Parts: sequence; C-alpha cells; structure tokens
Amino acid sequence: MSDKKKHNKCHVENDPTYKGLQVNSGISQPPSINPRIAERLKKKRKQYSIDDFVNGILKGDRGILSQAITLIESSKFEHQKIAQEIIEKCLPYSGKSVRIGITGVPGAGKSTFIEAFGKHVTSQGHKLAVLAIDPSSERSKGSILGDKTRMEELAVDNNAYIRPSPSAGSLGGVARKTRESLILCEAAGFDTILIETVGVGQSETAVHSMVDFFLLIKIAGAGDELQGIKRGIMEMADAISINKADGNNVHKAKLARVQFQNALHLFPQPKSGWTPQVLTCSSVEKTGIDAIWDTILDYCSHTQQNGYFEQRRSEQAKYWMYETINEQLKDGFYHQKVIKEQIPDFEKKVLNDEMSSFVAAFKLLSTYFGEIKNNE
Repeated sequence: MSDKKKHNKCHVENDPTYKGLQVNSGISQPPSINPRIAERLKKKRKQYSIDDFVNGILKGDRGILSQAITLIESSKFEHQKIAQEIIEKCLPYSGKSVRIGITGVPGAGKSTFIEAFGKHVTSQGHKLAVLAIDPSSERSKGSILGDKTRMEELAVDNNAYIRPSPSAGSLGGVARKTRESLILCEAAGFDTILIETVGVGQSETAVHSMVDFFLLIKIAGAGDELQGIKRGIMEMADAISINKADGNNVHKAKLARVQFQNALHLFPQPKSGWTPQVLTCSSVEKTGIDAIWDTILDYCSHTQQNGYFEQRRSEQAKYWMYETINEQLKDGFYHQKVIKEQIPDFEKKVLNDEMSSFVAAFKLLSTYFGEIKNNE
C-alpha cells in the first residue's frame, strides 16, 4: 500500500464523499535519537581485564577509574568479584592521601564550599577527588546525582575528579563501597580525597570511620547554636566552619563562632591531642578557605608527630573488616535459597499474629545455620 493510500485510510476526511476537506500528510517525524549515537550505543563497551583496569587506574585514566567504581557500586556478584580483585591489586598503591570528611545539615552550603575549597586545593598543586554521596529516594530508590552540576568550576578542573554516587539505602548514605572507591582514587594519584555526606542520620559516623580529618559545616542564625552543647556530631568534628559569613551574616557568623568555641570547651580532650578549631568562611566570596586548608595541614602534622594518624588508620581498617563481615553475613542469609522460600510464610504468620517477630527471626536463622552445617 502506498504512503498516500495509508494516509487516506487513516484520515476519513480525505474520502471522496467529504467534499472540500483535505488533510495533508504533514512533516515526517525525525528519529527520537541521533542515529550516530544510536550506532555508538549498539557497540559494546570495551571489555577490560583485571590488569587493564589496574594499569589504567595507576596511570590516572579517569575513564577506567570511573568504570572500576561502577563495578564497586554494582550489586551483581560477577561485578563484585572483579571489583575485589582490582581493589586487592591497587591496595599497595593507596594510603598516601589526606582523607577529609565534610558534613553539615542540608542547606549549609556543602557543595558550594567544596567547590571553593577544591579550587584552592588544586591551585596549590594537589590532585583532588570528591566522592559526593547523593541521597536516594526511599520510594523510587533513585538519585538526582546533581553534585557535579553544582560544582561547575571544579568539574572542569584538570586536577579534580568528582564522583557522585547514590546512597542506595546504605546506612546514612556511606558504606563499604565509598571506602573502596577511596582506595582506587588514591591509587590513581589523587593526594587529597573529600567525602561529602548526605547530612542526615548516621552518615556522619560512617564517614568519620574512613577519614583523617572531619569538618563540620554550620551556618549562623539557623537556630542550632545552642545545639552545639550536645554530644554526638560535635565530638567527632576536628574543626567547625561557619559558612556564609558574608554580607549581613558576618556579625552573626562571628557570634556563632564564639558560641561553638565555648561549646567545644565542654568536651574532653580528643585522643588525637588536637584542640578542635572553629573558623568562619564564605564560599561565595572565597574568604577563610585558605585558613581551613592550613588547619587541616596543621592537624595532619600534629597527629603524624604523635603517632595518632597511623594508629587511627589501623583502627579504621579493623572496623571495616568487621563491617564487611556483617554485610557478607547479611547478604549470604538473604540469598540462601531455603531462606528466600520460607520468608514469605514467616512474614504472613507475623502479620497475622500467629508468631512473634523474634520467634520467626530465630527460626529463620536456625534454618540458615543448619543449611550451612549440612553443606560443610
């Protein structure tokens, strides 16, 4: 059937019985995707061997580094197996960076601060990697991953590498995968690593367990000055920076600085022997950024001299060993075939009040360990 006949069949108005009516065929629609891009997508991405990945990372190839981090973030078993081999071979080349954790409530200006701070660090001749954790939706499990777009200048800096990653339900948005990505970034030659938390819940604890220096970003006039006397996040901070100290906020920032400094005096001396500092800065006007970098360098020098720096890294390595054990046990439990088959039945019994939650959990665990024993 010709195109004209097809067109007339679709539009009854073109039938001879409807005199004076005519519907033109119109303009043909272009393809929804560029043909060149479509052709490129059809081609399989080059398959790298373990050695290709390792050699590429050690040479500082960011494309290969990004693909390796994607393998780390993947939940597929075959990807995890490859990722662990890559990490194992890169481990001897890691550990030579300054690891900095940055946290603060949403709206404190963490991303803007990281860009200003990052530009200062790269201007000093350092290579910077930013691991920005983006919160995932509890409903859709999706993430915007917009940190890179908020750091326009840093994103195009040849000495900076920004990797936004979804929290994907892990505790507070930071877990084993971030620590493993950190190792690969160090092996790729980045001597300064920034880890930004989502700024909610228990993420601060997770970040604190993988960094050398922990920076808390605050803003003045947000009503949280008195909250500074509470323990928790304040005890973990090696320094506090009052951000947005510009314009009409300068006086408020100075006042908040004094209040937080007084609050810190209520806490016992940290094991590091370091006295936490409170500073003010403006990410927009780029003021006070150099003082924060100098404070971090002073902290590293102080803790390296008294031996705390290496001691803390050793404790962190042990901590993540146990965290990995816990994670593997959990994954092994839920991937056990018998458990997957029995869980729906136990769920129904719990929901119908036929069995308590504790009894159901105990029976499932007993089944799991029984299966392991039988397979030995």
